[in-house]
Amino acid sequence: MIYRMVYPLAFNFFMSLATFLLSIKIIPRIKGLFLAAGMAGKDLNKKDNDELIPEGLGVVSGAMYLMCLFLFIPLPFLSIWFEKGDYDFPHHEFVMFIAGLLSICCMIFLGFADDVLDLKWRDKLILPTMASLPLLMVYFVNIGITTIIVPKPLRFLFGFDVDLGILYYVYMGMLAVFCTNAINILAGINGVEAGQSFIIAVSIAIFNCLELQGSCCWQAHLFSLYFILPYIAVCGAILYYNWYPSSVFVGDTFCYFSGMTFAVVGILGHFSKTMLLFFVPQVLNFVFSLPQLFKFVPCPRHRLPRINKETGLLEMSHAVFKTSDLNPLGRFIINVFHTLRLIEVQYDIGEDSQFTRINNFTIINFVIKVLGPLHERTLVCIILGIQILGSCCAFIIRYRLVRLFYDVEEHHMK
Repeated sequence: MIYRMVYPLAFNFFMSLATFLLSIKIIPRIKGLFLAAGMAGKDLNKKDNDELIPEGLGVVSGAMYLMCLFLFIPLPFLSIWFEKGDYDFPHHEFVMFIAGLLSICCMIFLGFADDVLDLKWRDKLILPTMASLPLLMVYFVNIGITTIIVPKPLRFLFGFDVDLGILYYVYMGMLAVFCTNAINILAGINGVEAGQSFIIAVSIAIFNCLELQGSCCWQAHLFSLYFILPYIAVCGAILYYNWYPSSVFVGDTFCYFSGMTFAVVGILGHFSKTMLLFFVPQVLNFVFSLPQLFKFVPCPRHRLPRINKETGLLEMSHAVFKTSDLNPLGRFIINVFHTLRLIEVQYDIGEDSQFTRINNFTIINFVIKVLGPLHERTLVCIILGIQILGSCCAFIIRYRLVRLFYDVEEHHMK
């Protein structure tokens, strides 16, 4: 028992540390290959943006992560040979490892394809769904739990628990799609993609460690730690180079890789609902962005803030469109958001006064709206501060407020 928990986790930690150090060395040496292949772009949020910066370096982090876990796979199962001679190999645990890595590997490949081919938004919804199928199949075969405990205020309607059946698999599939796209939507400034992912990963690791103390599901949380510690290592390495002023861009590959890793640990670690609590800023940003994502309101291709080259500060980005092209639903949404002071609206602009201008619907633009133009480093620190605050709220909800809806025994069953 001690070997199965302590020794493999210790090996995983030191292998993750070695992966971090190796990634720190490799990333700057491999940048030239991306520049030579034409995978580079200019940083639009800098005064002098003539220098080309390699992009898509998330594939390097993904490759380092896979190599670390490929080498680690045998270690958790070595105890079988030490504990008894006539062993029964835990095939279900081994298959969970392979399926999790298969889904992550598929997502890295598809993310890199997006960086190279610049796929459309509808493809970005379909690809994570396909990549999550191995994950859902393994959950169906090895775990198969689709019953949820109903919160106490709703039990007079639904009873103590409800079996969602296939709807639970639909939920998990949608979770994988959400995780892979939510980080990508909250992006556009140096360090924000890797930074928010790093904070979420550390929050998950802390949660797993807390749950290992007396949890009846210790194997599930140990499995989660096996996957999340190497991720923290490669994420920390690329964050080092992606921090302001960024010398590399992580690309969509990193966002997809991160999202699928979180989906794997959340689903196979049996805490998919708790994991969503760590995504509160991403959920808010997604809900805020919905009108533009679904084209109810005109959406430009890039919604990142714009730099004022005179002041060097970032200002809100805007969408400008012909007022007559706006449908009634879009007009209603803009009026509601404007009334709630979530956006700024300028009507009757242009020489013929036929155009309307609104700021883009993202948390990053909202922070600039509230605080005024900000330096890029200050802005990313504020966004990551919101992410840390979200994680703190998640722990309070998970360990304090949850008692309002579940008894102590039920709380540990979730």
